[in-house]
Amino acid sequence: MLVSGRRRWLTALLQAQRWPFQPSRDMRLVQFQAPHLTGPHLGLESGDGGGVINLNAFDPTLPKTMTEFLGQGEAALSVAKRALAAQLPVLPRSDVTFLAPVTRPDKVVCVGMNYVDHCKEQNVPVPKEPIIFSKFSSSIVGPYDEVVLPPESQEVDWEVELAVVIGKKGKHIKATDAMAHVAGFTVAHDVSARDWQMRRNGKQWLLGKTFDTFCPLGPALVTKDSVADPHNLKICCRVNGEVVQSSNTNQMVFKTEELIAWVSQFVTLFPGDVILTGTPPGVGVFRKPPVFLKKGDEVQCEIEELGVIVNKVV
Repeated sequence: MLVSGRRRWLTALLQAQRWPFQPSRDMRLVQFQAPHLTGPHLGLESGDGGGVINLNAFDPTLPKTMTEFLGQGEAALSVAKRALAAQLPVLPRSDVTFLAPVTRPDKVVCVGMNYVDHCKEQNVPVPKEPIIFSKFSSSIVGPYDEVVLPPESQEVDWEVELAVVIGKKGKHIKATDAMAHVAGFTVAHDVSARDWQMRRNGKQWLLGKTFDTFCPLGPALVTKDSVADPHNLKICCRVNGEVVQSSNTNQMVFKTEELIAWVSQFVTLFPGDVILTGTPPGVGVFRKPPVFLKKGDEVQCEIEELGVIVNKVV
C-alpha cells in the first residue's frame, strides 16, 4: 500500500512541477501514520512534497488528532512554530502514510454553485446568497486514498475545491471577524454521485455527496498565515493526466469571510469543522456528452500553495 501510495505521489509531483514548491518555513500541519509508531500522529510537512516532522515526538504533551490540536488554540500552534524553527529530524515521505489533515470533524459544510464561471457553465444565475449542503464526516479519506465507486451509482463525478478549516469556536460571527476563526486551508475533492444528487432522493443533494470515500482531503492543513491570498489561487483538477478543471479562487462568488458569517447564523462552528467552498467549471456531468469516473481512473486535485491530492478510483 505504501509503495502504490508513493508511486501515485511521484506521478502527481512530476505533473505538478509548474507550480513552485512551498518554502519549508510555511506551517503545513498533517496527520500521519508510520510503521514504527502506534496510531495516528500529528506532524509538519517540510514543504509541499517534503518529509514529515513528528510533532508528538517534539512535544509528547500535544494531542495526536488535529481536531484536539486546533481546540487548544494558540498554545498548540506556538509549539508547532517552535518545532518548525528547530532543526528536527524529518521522516522520509516514503516511510509515512498521510491521513486526511482533519478526520471526524463535527461537521463538513459544503457550498454549491460558488464560482462565477461554474454558474455560466450551467447557464444559471449567480446565487444571491450561499447555497449550503453537507457531507457526513464518514466520507473523509486521506490525500492518496482510493475513491470507491458505489454499486448504487453509475454517475460519479469529480470536483476540486478549496477547503477552509475552522480553528476557533463561534456563532453569529461577523464577516470582519471571520478570519480569526480560520485555522487554515487544504485541498478537497467533493466526489459527487450525480444520479443521486440530481434525480433521486427528492433531489436533495446529501446522499449523492456523502458515500464513503467521497471527501478526500489534504495533503496538509496550511495555516492561514502561510497563504498569501486564499482568494487568488490557481485551482486545477486532472483525470488521468488530462486537465478537466482549471480556474482561480478569485472566481468565488462568496469568499471565506462571507461564508463563515452566513453559516454561523445557523450553526455553531467548532475547531476542526471543514467548509468546502465550491468547485469551478469543467465537471463531467455538464460535458456533452457527460463523462463520469470509472474504475482505474486517477484524479489529481491541486491548489496553488496548498499542494496536490491523488486518488485512484476503484
